[in-house]
Amino acid sequence: MRVLSSFLLMPAVALGQPAFEDNSVGLPSAHVYSGGWEHFVGGGVAAFDCNGDDLPELFAAGGTAPASLYVNASEPGGPLRFSTGEIAPMTGVTGAYPIDIDGDGHLDLAVLRVGPNVILRGQGNCQFEDVTGAWGLPQRDAWTTAFAATWEDGKEWPTLFFGNYVDRDDPEGPFEACDTSEVARPEGRRFGAVDVVDPGWCTLSALITDWQRTGTPELRLSNDRHYYVRGGYEQMFRLSPLEERNAWDKVSLWGMGIASRDLTGDGLPEVMMTSMGDQLLQFNRGDGFEDAPYELGTTAHRPHTGDDGRPSTGWHAEFGDVNNDGLSDLFISKGNVDQMPSMAMHDPNSLLMQQPDGSFTEAGADAGIATMDRGRGAALVDMNADGLLDLAVVNRRAPMELWRNVTAGTGNWAAVALSQPGTNTRAVGAWVELRSEGRVQAQEVTVGGGHAGGSAGPLHFGLGAAQDAEVRVIWPDGTTSAWQPAALGAITEVARAP
Repeated sequence: MRVLSSFLLMPAVALGQPAFEDNSVGLPSAHVYSGGWEHFVGGGVAAFDCNGDDLPELFAAGGTAPASLYVNASEPGGPLRFSTGEIAPMTGVTGAYPIDIDGDGHLDLAVLRVGPNVILRGQGNCQFEDVTGAWGLPQRDAWTTAFAATWEDGKEWPTLFFGNYVDRDDPEGPFEACDTSEVARPEGRRFGAVDVVDPGWCTLSALITDWQRTGTPELRLSNDRHYYVRGGYEQMFRLSPLEERNAWDKVSLWGMGIASRDLTGDGLPEVMMTSMGDQLLQFNRGDGFEDAPYELGTTAHRPHTGDDGRPSTGWHAEFGDVNNDGLSDLFISKGNVDQMPSMAMHDPNSLLMQQPDGSFTEAGADAGIATMDRGRGAALVDMNADGLLDLAVVNRRAPMELWRNVTAGTGNWAAVALSQPGTNTRAVGAWVELRSEGRVQAQEVTVGGGHAGGSAGPLHFGLGAAQDAEVRVIWPDGTTSAWQPAALGAITEVARAP
């Protein structure tokens, strides 16, 4: 089978089956993403270190309830524990993404809302200030559900994309009443010019990625067919100037989330799009994309446990090596929009474990994370510095979940954190390549994707039985570093020289 041929060179490894322990009691309060129609979608969570202790904090959208900041108090290798962080009360939040906009070394938060969006400037020690007006962020009373960002050549500050959903003021809506979206461009050290994405097709997720590895990132949008109904499709844009790319095979689906990762070892990132019904994985062929076959096991189209046989609704998608065998796995949060009778009401989250032949096997129930609440945003990150990816899941009208990865018999791992002087301190747009036992894994530093929330932190690589590894970085301007040793079982910090 053509789509599997590139997997055959991957080492066959047999490591521990995934297992997670419910650590939700480690949250200081029961956080719920609540609200009516305007919060059927959204419910994202941002994972990022805001106090410099190398443990990620969590900022969770609350909908009509206040958003919450949880400060990580976990001991290395121990149970997950968080305390309540200090943040100004904010409602109407659908999601958030961490990004160092002003280059001061502290991560800021781009907060998405039903209503005007907000930028919270990180001040260190998990303190924030609202700089929305001071930084010239475009203000609209829109329903924002998607975000992505990148640094364009010669710019001090990033270009920001805000994706909007249904136009709530359209008297003919909500069907065929999709709102336009915005690309906010920097002017010096603030934002100025705005490009309008029109037509908009009810965008629910966005990702800027250099999918052809040419040094030119492009904007990909996942749109919700439920409200654009007809005429719409997944969109892709070149950024400068903003121009829709038409020379690719468009697809139309009930798009909810996006995830991207090189799965075949050719250095080109595949793309996963969640939807109502089939989830769609596409293989990157360099000049376009090819749908993965059903036999690969990635459609996750119906509940994998329980007695509800109706189609699934997928939301947040995120790749990560859960058992450190050197193969990227895939988490998908699931849950009914609200009371859609044609879709599963009891819809467990999926954990698709990649096998040595490139296929994926469902392990959510055996791993213990197949809860039946309405899942929305999620974060798959190491929360207790033990080298295993843990999981946070935000639910609609049900408490947020916190899962500690307790998988036994895992492989070796390495993590890589980038920094560079001046602008774009976290090297967004860089590619990190990790080489071990003759195989190269590649990951891109991006801001965006998922569903209404993302993470900022070291890139995590599983290594299986490998006893050593090397890393190199292709920086955003195309400069390539030399190979250097990567520490096993630790974070290797790669700092670019001034």
